[in-house]
Amino acid sequence: MMKKGNIFIPAALSFVLLFNSCISAEKEREPFVPVDYTEEDAVNDEIDSVRKLLEKNSVNAFWRSLLIKEEVPENQNALLLYKDAENKVIEDFSSAIKDSDYMNALKLYKSLSVCGCKDPALASWSEKTLRDLAFKNVPGLSSEWKKQSVQELIKGTVTVFVDKGLKIEKGMGYADGVLGSGFFISEDGYIITNHHVISDLVDKKYEGFSRLYVKLAEDPDTKIPAKVIGYDSVLDLALLKCEIKAPAVFTLGSSADLKVGDRVYAIGSPLGLEKTLTSGIISATDRQLFMAGPVFQIDAAVNSGNSGGPLIDENGKVQAVVFAGVQNYQGLNFAIPVEYLRNELPFLYSGGERKHPWAGAYGKTRRAAGSGMRNEGLDVFYVLPGGSAFRSGVRAGDLIVDLDGKSVTSVYDFHRYLMSLESDTIVSCRTKNSDGEESQHLLYLEQRPESPGYEFYIHDRIADSMLPVTGMKLIQVSAAKKEYIIDSVIKGSAADDAGFSENDTLKIVDFQVSEDRSMAGIAVYAKLRKKGYLDVSIGFSTPLDSTFYF
Repeated sequence: MMKKGNIFIPAALSFVLLFNSCISAEKEREPFVPVDYTEEDAVNDEIDSVRKLLEKNSVNAFWRSLLIKEEVPENQNALLLYKDAENKVIEDFSSAIKDSDYMNALKLYKSLSVCGCKDPALASWSEKTLRDLAFKNVPGLSSEWKKQSVQELIKGTVTVFVDKGLKIEKGMGYADGVLGSGFFISEDGYIITNHHVISDLVDKKYEGFSRLYVKLAEDPDTKIPAKVIGYDSVLDLALLKCEIKAPAVFTLGSSADLKVGDRVYAIGSPLGLEKTLTSGIISATDRQLFMAGPVFQIDAAVNSGNSGGPLIDENGKVQAVVFAGVQNYQGLNFAIPVEYLRNELPFLYSGGERKHPWAGAYGKTRRAAGSGMRNEGLDVFYVLPGGSAFRSGVRAGDLIVDLDGKSVTSVYDFHRYLMSLESDTIVSCRTKNSDGEESQHLLYLEQRPESPGYEFYIHDRIADSMLPVTGMKLIQVSAAKKEYIIDSVIKGSAADDAGFSENDTLKIVDFQVSEDRSMAGIAVYAKLRKKGYLDVSIGFSTPLDSTFYF
């Protein structure tokens, strides 16, 4: 620690001061003001706003118009707006059907159906029919398993090579590139790998040279041109295509049956060494490295170049996709469960970047008191003012127990269902309040921002945004001095780990955000109960994305 006067400054504060971009904690934000439906002018302004939105986003406008209609059912302008918005979504649905764009048609059908639309254009369709059509040609989803030896399966792996030309260091030119692994999921040349392997190819900020090739396990000397079909930076997955017939095809399994201790095998090209097979066991099934949910920890040897390779069980079925290893720590490696890949394939096959949906809220799994490990639902701690969940009527203190008729017992249930949906979709959501009373909500799924915590911070008052960002709920006691009392601290949060507790007082000195907006660094002066109420300066950091943002 560094010592400054009689105040001890933790070394963590030096981390805070290294952040590149800074947002001042001194500027208080204007809170979102909900529409006052008792005021005619406010209602008319909202109707005008939604009518303008109708030209840009028909589903969002349809949802907003329905909310208005429910609040002021006698308002003729509101009824007319609702009908116009509904007709626009129906028109979009019919156009999607005509163009055989069944993924888009499925999203529109779902949104119309959940809102009670009975238009004849929907009568001859069902969600199952549209889903079957949308998923019909998606590679990897309909592959039937056939027994293959490990030697045969190795032929179905590839080395993924991103050629980035030359890099200049100290006046010398060096070959630059990225190596990874991949595996065929269809005979016509579709390949799975990690997003981080091919990220330079799809990064709009990257302006250098880049070309994508794959090398077959049985022919490592030939570079075969390939292209990126779709990618997901959140789940670190990508779908590639090369114009060859696959020498072997992998079948996707079901990792739900895997348990700690089960044997698995990783195939890949560590350090460019093709056809490398390593084995190990599932070390853990619940490591929290993704916002979407838990991943596998494995002890099979994984090194640079293994990324994107298959993790198979003893029957040769893919149970996960290798995506990370921790350098200098043997046996500490991770893999993405195959269920995530199954959910993602239709969106990756549709092409481009997969954008995940969200509702704009923060919460954790609620466990029933005195019931051991039994989960009751998703406990909502915070709702972003003006966000989808807020507009739909979901509030802090509610318990989400159902989403589109599917039981929600945990935050992971919620994420698991969202992974099967696109943004710009309307779903139904059932909640219970603190008195046990149930409510039904129509929830519009917005596009999840790259940094949800950053959105919380810039779109809400400092005192309120600190709850989802740090895990502590603040009450302002001095507007002039920006001083606060901690009302509560969520267990396991950044604030809890930093030693804050209920009734501590603090002043926010600085709030800085990393250049990529993935982390926040916070500096405060505080009187902490756990430190004997001495004045201390504390710096701590927290990620701006989390499983608990949904």
